[in-house]
Amino acid sequence: MPAATLFVAPPLATLTTARLTLRPYAPADETAFFALLDQERNRLRPAFPARVAATTTLTDAARVLATFLTDWRSDRLYVLGIWHTATATYLGDISLRPQQGRTRTAEIGYYLARSAEGHGYAREALSAAVQFGLEALQVAKFSIRCRANNPRSCAVAEAVGFQQVPARTRLWPLRRQDAEGEILYYSLSQVSTR
Repeated sequence: MPAATLFVAPPLATLTTARLTLRPYAPADETAFFALLDQERNRLRPAFPARVAATTTLTDAARVLATFLTDWRSDRLYVLGIWHTATATYLGDISLRPQQGRTRTAEIGYYLARSAEGHGYAREALSAAVQFGLEALQVAKFSIRCRANNPRSCAVAEAVGFQQVPARTRLWPLRRQDAEGEILYYSLSQVSTR
């Protein structure tokens, strides 16, 4: 059996789209990062419980942002803040969590401020993140989990080419199974992006 090759994380990268700048967080971003999470805590908590729980103060925000840089350098998690390029307004973030196996995969997560929803920013950011994953991270297959009660997030995944796949059976269903708690799974492979 061939030995597994160790993936070396790429240098910090800034991605640009027609309207957005996606980049790793800098220490100066802690105020904007905290403000969005604090203002939208109740709305974001169901989908991002760990992120919301870890960021209850501005000091927490600084620590979380520093952790993101460590995670990037160790190939654990690539987090990019999303800014509107023309106005420099912070809109949210998108992340890629790679997994090594027979093929390299990555789960993508994203959120936007409520005021940024409905403008196509999530679709634009997701397209850029997929391209980054293909080129810089050598990802062959992407996955996204969306809550069934969040049709906008599902529509974003589908607009970029993700296909809904059957839910994985859980041996110990720890989460509620009502409509609010239902998770939909989406997948996109390198082959389908061409």
